[in-house]
Amino acid sequence: MKANIDLEKFSRYSRPGPRYTSYPTALEFSDSFSYESYIKYLEDGKGSLSLYIHLPFCRSACYFCGCNVVFTSKEDKLSEYVDYLKKEIDILTKHLDTQREVIQFHFGGGTPTYYKAFELDEIMKYLKKSFPNWSDEAEISVEIDPRFFNEDQMKVFASHGFNRISFGVQDFDPKVQAEIHRIQPYDITKNAVELARRYGIDSINTDLIYGLPYQSLESFKETLQLARSLDPDRLAVFNYAHVPWLKKTMRKFDETTLPNPDVKLAILHYTIDYLTSEGYEMIGMDHFAKPEDELFGAIAKGELHRNFQGYTTKGGANLIGIGLTSIGEGKRYYAQNTKSMKEYEESINSKRLPFERGVELSDDDVIRKAVIMELMANFSVDIPRVEAEFNIDFNNYFANALERLKEFEEAELLTISKDKIEVAPTGTLLIRNIAMPFDAYMNKYEGSKKSFSKTV
Repeated sequence: MKANIDLEKFSRYSRPGPRYTSYPTALEFSDSFSYESYIKYLEDGKGSLSLYIHLPFCRSACYFCGCNVVFTSKEDKLSEYVDYLKKEIDILTKHLDTQREVIQFHFGGGTPTYYKAFELDEIMKYLKKSFPNWSDEAEISVEIDPRFFNEDQMKVFASHGFNRISFGVQDFDPKVQAEIHRIQPYDITKNAVELARRYGIDSINTDLIYGLPYQSLESFKETLQLARSLDPDRLAVFNYAHVPWLKKTMRKFDETTLPNPDVKLAILHYTIDYLTSEGYEMIGMDHFAKPEDELFGAIAKGELHRNFQGYTTKGGANLIGIGLTSIGEGKRYYAQNTKSMKEYEESINSKRLPFERGVELSDDDVIRKAVIMELMANFSVDIPRVEAEFNIDFNNYFANALERLKEFEEAELLTISKDKIEVAPTGTLLIRNIAMPFDAYMNKYEGSKKSFSKTV
């Protein structure tokens, strides 16, 4: 995206806002969505499945991390958790049609490869025994910390058909790594990527984060060049979400060392220019992929989807979250497991799923979710398609949102026609801001600085 951007002007848009991995966002989850309602949705569900297993354990904290993790060096805790996962799967199979086709699976964490190879194999074998109908085209993926990765684990992933691996990098600069408490020399990452390639993994992603302490445009240029030398098929370049009121480890940062919005925008702008010049295409708000990647094909057709597993071509599947804090998603609900290990174990010992909270979507939620997710994934909205699907008059239904979009239209960040809302290339830098007018819950958080991370 070669464009002249007024960074000062753009930095004024920096405000707290959702990342829209869900709509309604997790702030709307509550215990008013009952266990009984969740079970009924599971029992009535049809169609394909997307399975997610959360392995929450890490040896030590990475201070930037916003994930739900458990720090431990005790191996017995890890093995006990495997037993509970198997029991949770047993309970799930009593409420789900286990013959439904599995089209997506993901191991998240924590550090999934903190587990030994035989334990990962044990989990996968049990899952496949319980859910035997896996599509030949299934996307089977895992998040890997290159510091905890070996050939025995890779053999297990290869034997179970894993076809996508995401390697956490964040930043290659030694000063940044020391500050975020994640020392990871380039060679460790390079060796991990080469190991995956040797075992036939043909879709490799690397995760980078901008906005971390001591980052500058010059230092991030070096990180990008090193990341590019790994020849990943995809790169995720995330805006660091600084939420110290939620994550205590983030309080360790001296906030004066965090790059300001102008610097972050300069980093993002350079990232887009550099990666596109290197043959990648921007996908969604924070992903880049080679043109031959299926994500690029999906966005060209307006068929890219977004869920808690990121951007995907596997839309429409019922997402089942397994393990501590996992989130499931159906057309009409989100459901989250408990964050407490004690409560997790107690629930399973009582033969109940470890469900804690969620939200049941209203008709209005479903309509707004469709529009917001289309914007977040495809940078556009097909107005006639929305009108036909939901039997609404788009201009009347979203009159307030369209009024609020005028400032972006006047700034030439998007265009609105009779049939389409189309975000301009420069507008994609502010896609969260552009989606927010369609969010019916945002009024509750006006003026709140401790609800969401900054959009810029």
